[in-house]
Amino acid sequence: MHMRATMAAATVSGALALAAFAVPAAQADQGAARPDAASRFGIQSSKAGFRATGATAAPTISKVTINGGKDIVVGTTSSKTVTVSVTASHPSGISDAFVDLWHGTDPDNDFDGYLVPNEDEATCTASSATTSTCELTITVDPQADLVNSLAGSWHVTAGALAGDGSDYYWNDFYGTARVQRLSKLTVNASPEPVKKGRTITVTGALTRANWDTSAYAGYTNQSVKLQFRKAGSSTYSTVKTITSSSTGSLKTTVTASTDGYWRYAFAGTSTTPAVNATGDFVDVQ
Repeated sequence: MHMRATMAAATVSGALALAAFAVPAAQADQGAARPDAASRFGIQSSKAGFRATGATAAPTISKVTINGGKDIVVGTTSSKTVTVSVTASHPSGISDAFVDLWHGTDPDNDFDGYLVPNEDEATCTASSATTSTCELTITVDPQADLVNSLAGSWHVTAGALAGDGSDYYWNDFYGTARVQRLSKLTVNASPEPVKKGRTITVTGALTRANWDTSAYAGYTNQSVKLQFRKAGSSTYSTVKTITSSSTGSLKTTVTASTDGYWRYAFAGTSTTPAVNATGDFVDVQ
């Protein structure tokens, strides 16, 4: 596990400072600090769940989007950068916003994973005098930020700062997002060609990213569907469901009846996305 840390500070409208650390899972509980509303928005107040300061009403957040609404799926070696956005409103407009993802039970004292924005300041685009959508990006490095135990649901922190700096909204439990281990699925149907009525053996393997070893490993004891698409058709139909072995391998037999494509299909789990193998054509003579 490699430690990745980035520190940044900036001044926006006279007061915006951020000191943020991207914390590897194995080291996240060793005292590293996460930003709060005071450090992000340059205000004189400590974080307390979600709150506002000042005499006016706090900004309201109407929407937070993580990766276009899709799960964040990460392989073994390549970093992945996703866009996150906050749509917020305030009578004075919105000057900045914040999103991060964290894994654990308490954002200050019990978190074992943390994904930080790349930017010191969000890029905010106004849709009216009071409402803006603010974008940030988050880069996920599987070799620095992730271990297998972190696959699944993460908490989402969301914050927004009023355009005049008078007030803010901050919530470490605004929502959730899923970070998943990339899956792969293969298929091979043989023999090719085959005589009608003979047996076709369909083999394959279901694997997924292992963030602990930076390699792919078999996804064991998972239900996988064997599907068939007749030549000339665009639709696959399920023929049977089998279970992946202790190594993630797949094997079953069917009777040859007509030309077409065979594939395996995996529906996915909370930690691993759905995946379909590319169909393998068998000529039935």
